[in-house]
Amino acid sequence: MDEKKFVSFKKEELGVKEYIKRELGKGRISQVTIEYTPVGEKIIIGTSKPGLVIGRRGEKIDELTRVLKKRFSLDNPHIEIKEILEPLLDAQLVADEIAIMLERRGSLKFKVIAYKMLQQIVKTGVLGVEIVLSGKLPSERAKRWRFSQGYLKKTGEPSKVVDRAQAQAVTHLGVVGIQVSILPLNAHIHDKITIDESVIRKITSPEKNEEVKESEKPKVQKKKSAKKENKK
Repeated sequence: MDEKKFVSFKKEELGVKEYIKRELGKGRISQVTIEYTPVGEKIIIGTSKPGLVIGRRGEKIDELTRVLKKRFSLDNPHIEIKEILEPLLDAQLVADEIAIMLERRGSLKFKVIAYKMLQQIVKTGVLGVEIVLSGKLPSERAKRWRFSQGYLKKTGEPSKVVDRAQAQAVTHLGVVGIQVSILPLNAHIHDKITIDESVIRKITSPEKNEEVKESEKPKVQKKKSAKKENKK
């Protein structure tokens, strides 16, 4: 019985998140997290456009709060806005942006859209990025196109630091699936190799090379003298 309650509880929670994303619009919301406190439900909405989400004098937030109380039977929902300063580093915002561009421009320009977005993300200084588009692009048969650059972890414990997200674009030819993976610059990688510049300078410095050559000279002279003694 406890398992059934847990599953139904998670379904209701997922329904709340999907409703908030759908109501506030695609491309504006990154993540929706719900925290349960003794006072009530704390809903944190991550967005790169807080002004559009809040509305004039908080009208959208007030309306959303009323709907959550009536439709989802929440006791005391409290909505907080978390602003995302770098939308190009957020995988969900990037995936939603690609979906919006595909729906507006059409699926025939998917390469232009993907390469343009890839270049913009790389300019921010990320370690790696991957964009995967799957669907009827551009023919009637479904294909999978991959656009990537940089270093990206796929498996194991280090892959957990990769920000991944999915989105869908409804085009004239059909639904296009979008997967975005971004490895940020400040991500901790276990197998990352760091090189000490001071050690490289010592090895490549001309003074060190001269010392090495001078130390080799007497060894060569000793070998020559030994050959002469043998001839005598």
